[in-house]
Amino acid sequence: MPDPNGPDPDSGVRVLHINGPIAEESWFDDDVTPGLFASELNAASGGVTIWLNSPGGDVVAAAQIYNMLMDYPGHVTVNIDGVAASAASVIAMAASTVAMSPVSMMMIHNPATLAVGDEAELGRAIDMLASVKESIINAYQLKTSLSRAKLSKLMDAETWMDARAAIDMGFADKLITPTKEHAGALDDPADGEPAEGGPAATQASGGGVVFSARAADRQLLNKLTSHQSMPQPPVAEERAGRRLVDLYADLAQRTK
Repeated sequence: MPDPNGPDPDSGVRVLHINGPIAEESWFDDDVTPGLFASELNAASGGVTIWLNSPGGDVVAAAQIYNMLMDYPGHVTVNIDGVAASAASVIAMAASTVAMSPVSMMMIHNPATLAVGDEAELGRAIDMLASVKESIINAYQLKTSLSRAKLSKLMDAETWMDARAAIDMGFADKLITPTKEHAGALDDPADGEPAEGGPAATQASGGGVVFSARAADRQLLNKLTSHQSMPQPPVAEERAGRRLVDLYADLAQRTK
């Protein structure tokens, strides 16, 4: 059985895998670490194809892997076959060529952290996150050539992109070519029109879908608040009547 991290017998290009969360250290051998990836990347020379499927993770560890790929002398292809989310999307930006499966997704958002302390400590955490965001935008801008303002807004919205939208905006270069005979259907939908986007989704010019989680949350909140503010049906007034004790008192008065 051929080594899954060995060279592709058809092309001579080595195949590597980033499958799982990105972390500085792996506690249960289920994380991808810079040290582990470096040993695999530098085990030989020549071009590499990296199959990427990761929800993201530690931004510093992802930055290390990004720099390894940027510095690697051979041609680097990243094939996204599942999801490249958060810090994993930054890793993809280092590739010479980014290809996405027709059913894969890419997600970019603002960095996050946990902070405990007084006002000064929390202020430093906010400043740190702002700096980290700027460094991430550097990677996105080098790949996409989009403006920093545009990229910042996409991150603010926690933006999900299908393959076509990612290609249209420059985050990816091409689709992973299907081998089925009906692959042409990807270019020409059956009805000649792009598929309808879901809530808070917009069509990219190439027919892809960009989904904003922040916008979806806002729409849901607006629906809930509008429902709560709707006039409620009037409550029927209770019929007026006399208490039983009053009836007994009245009867006692009449019998005197």
